[in-house]
Amino acid sequence: MLQTEAQYRQVIQLCKEVFQKKNKDYGTAWRILRLPSITDQIYIKAQRIRTLQELKTQRIEEGVIPEFMGIINYCVMALIQLELADNDQMDIPVDELTQLYDRQVSNVMTLLFAKNHDYGEAWREMRVSSMTDIILMKLLRTKQIEDNQGKTLISEGVDANYMDMINYAVFCLIKLGVVATSVPE
Repeated sequence: MLQTEAQYRQVIQLCKEVFQKKNKDYGTAWRILRLPSITDQIYIKAQRIRTLQELKTQRIEEGVIPEFMGIINYCVMALIQLELADNDQMDIPVDELTQLYDRQVSNVMTLLFAKNHDYGEAWREMRVSSMTDIILMKLLRTKQIEDNQGKTLISEGVDANYMDMINYAVFCLIKLGVVATSVPE
């Protein structure tokens, strides 16, 4: 479990660095997006990953690793949008944005460690392609919940799906070797 925590934190740090660099380039222009638009952005990335996995060839140089990182960052953006639902402030100062990012990731990590304990790190035996399919399934669930104006009868809300997608994308990046496979004791 210690290895998972260290690897997880390494992946999140890489994603956060990309997020911060893109924020310097674009600011918080993504604040204009409604939640379904962010969901569709995540869908585009997940569908491209699946297509690349099936075709085993690509015409655009950027591979699956940046796409999984994009899924993570767009899911964090979605969670921030949910948190700021009643706030129409477009420009978020860097310090505040960093706190928002860190808070969302902390919540997601808490969920991961609870589930990882209960499931016994089953994800380590899963295929990246299966986790991609699960991300796509969670996206379809999220779209359905959005189409139902956020109402569910028994299911968790969109926030839980975004959190799960982050965790599966992190697992994929770990399995793809983005971070050290072993952590010194």
